[in-house]
Amino acid sequence: MENANRALWEKGDFTRIAETMRGSGEALVAGLGIDAGTRVLDLGCGDGTTAIPAARTGAEVVGVDIAANLVAAARARAAELDLHNVRFEQGDATDLDGIDDAGFDLTLSVFGAMFAPRPYDVAKEMVRVTRPGGRVVMANWIPGDPTLVAQILRVSAAYSPPPPDGFVSPMAWGVEDEVKERFGAAGVPADQVTCDRAHWNFHFDGPPRELLATFEGYYGPTMNAFAAAAGDGREEELRAELEALFEAQNEAEQGTSITATFLLVNVSRP
Repeated sequence: MENANRALWEKGDFTRIAETMRGSGEALVAGLGIDAGTRVLDLGCGDGTTAIPAARTGAEVVGVDIAANLVAAARARAAELDLHNVRFEQGDATDLDGIDDAGFDLTLSVFGAMFAPRPYDVAKEMVRVTRPGGRVVMANWIPGDPTLVAQILRVSAAYSPPPPDGFVSPMAWGVEDEVKERFGAAGVPADQVTCDRAHWNFHFDGPPRELLATFEGYYGPTMNAFAAAAGDGREEELRAELEALFEAQNEAEQGTSITATFLLVNVSRP
């Protein structure tokens, strides 16, 4: 049976999106205070947006992603940079088979594990692989937020077929009470989970409509939305709605710079 989550992220080429957010990945890692020798697991690592900056601190990093093409791209980036303290493996955030209990000082997931199904299993696995006294850090998009990515996902959902029965929206990871409930079920008291709003920037050398074309051609959720809209004769309607969104969100006079708000989750592993 096909793994729908894997199919979504192997669709297109997410590295084209990742190229627009390298600076934010580096800034997030810089704020985590990672020391040389820290054992880091980056879950849903993509092509290494945060795993590679973490490795540059001297940390010992393992990146895991469900998409084989993104794992291959991450390995190529690490090889090009001659980084030997990071490795990338294909795996599923709901079942980190082969990863030992308490093996990491920091388990990190930046817009990755939030898209996996069975969120309670995801929380349980992130806690399991983190050592007592270690940290779990997540960056998750916020439902209903007016900034770019939450709105892309909202608009895309409106043009897509209804989700299957039992589907749990990945955006629920952007709700503080949901986050605390999920980690609570994994054994973490609510007072050891903090949630703050933070900002992520997309920087693109071309105009907003060209950045939208990148999302249309390479980002799984928008690719699916455009395919569904085309089947309904609404493709141009979807494109116009998203183009207006990208134009309105752009903060740059030349090129494109768009800031999106996300929920930064910090969990102290008991």
